[in-house]
Amino acid sequence: MTNSFPRRCDGLARRDFLHLGVLSAFGISLSDLLRLRAQSPTGGSPLQSSRTSVSCILLWLDGGPSHLETFDLKPNAPVEVRGEFKPISTSADGVQICEHLPKTAQVMRSVALIRSLTHELGNHDTGSHYLLTGHRPSPVVEYPSLGSILAKETGFSGALPPYVAIPSAVQAAKAGYLPGAFAPFEIGGDPSRSGYRVRDLDPPEGVSFDRIEARRKAQQVLDGFSRHVEETPATATRDAFYEQAYRLLTSTPAKAAFDLSKEPPKVRERYGFGRIGTGCLLARRLIEAGSRFVTVVDTGWDMHQQIFKALPDTLFPGSGKLPALDRAYSSLITDLQERGLLETTLVVMMGEFGRTPKINSLGGRDHWPRAGSICLSGGGVKGGQVVGATDSYGESPVDRPVRPEDLAWTILHLLGVDPEQEYYTSDGRPLKILNEGQMIRELV
Repeated sequence: MTNSFPRRCDGLARRDFLHLGVLSAFGISLSDLLRLRAQSPTGGSPLQSSRTSVSCILLWLDGGPSHLETFDLKPNAPVEVRGEFKPISTSADGVQICEHLPKTAQVMRSVALIRSLTHELGNHDTGSHYLLTGHRPSPVVEYPSLGSILAKETGFSGALPPYVAIPSAVQAAKAGYLPGAFAPFEIGGDPSRSGYRVRDLDPPEGVSFDRIEARRKAQQVLDGFSRHVEETPATATRDAFYEQAYRLLTSTPAKAAFDLSKEPPKVRERYGFGRIGTGCLLARRLIEAGSRFVTVVDTGWDMHQQIFKALPDTLFPGSGKLPALDRAYSSLITDLQERGLLETTLVVMMGEFGRTPKINSLGGRDHWPRAGSICLSGGGVKGGQVVGATDSYGESPVDRPVRPEDLAWTILHLLGVDPEQEYYTSDGRPLKILNEGQMIRELV
């Protein structure tokens, strides 16, 4: 059966196009793929061990969630602006959010809410690039995502990939000018489906681990000969990437991190069995097992029509975006707290932009990059507060505007990465990780 992925208004479906299992069947293993990814000098030396202690879970609401229906309601605005939803109080003093996020309201004392995100890029791809890299898109440089930067900084010392996307990454969440080995490991498919298994975590049918070990030894001999004849960036990194793939294939604990059947039924129930709930639970398992940056992509937030029917459970039970998000997000925050992981796990929830203050003729809202909301929790962030504010229509910030480069700077800083350090492109050009931006001081 072909999976059905919600489409954005630009016609792009976020499909999982890289089928590692199929590649393995044709003799191209995960390690081969990782070696092929390593094509720039920046990946030419053995990868360093972990320098930082804070990990990150990014909930990416693809399509642009409406700030006016989630975290920045305007109950006193005219009817064509305020919409149909009512604000409710939360566990954070004086902070109100949407009535369809009651469970999230209970954990807001642990959440810092930014209501003043602002930029000018109202296209899905350009807006996503800006938020996920901290750079405006450039025709001459493809910038790495925040997840790829952390993967480069922490390296591949563990059995699990440092950067994972559930189920697959948007284009802007890739490695950019860094070697492709720092792109996310995409689990593919729909983890909420019964019997789901992450692709390529087992050898192809008919291939035993004895055969894999024999191939590994043969590869080591060939690598030694290759380096004796000619040292290149590819040969210099080959061992590290092959070992990463081998550790993942042969590590029972690493593979177990992807197995949701090991979770108690009550935990599965708490998160919810939909894509966003399953994705958040899997993200927690991966962070707990050693991954450092996990992105959970939830599609379907590009609501140009019938927004007041699509967001709550109006069409049929379980159809609404807000109830599913409410359940998953609040469970993730609570679960991390109960396990003592929230202080070392930064949780970020955002999309590429907000939605227009005025409701359109189809009962929806259009793209609006001038204002949007972001939630941050854990990782040293001071919760229970609001940073910034928009005007009475939710149209533009009137207090403490936050730019995408400021957000990127802050996330990297919280993850222990110096945003001003330099990397090198494949042609040897030095580039700072971020050219602009500053710390959002209120968060710490």
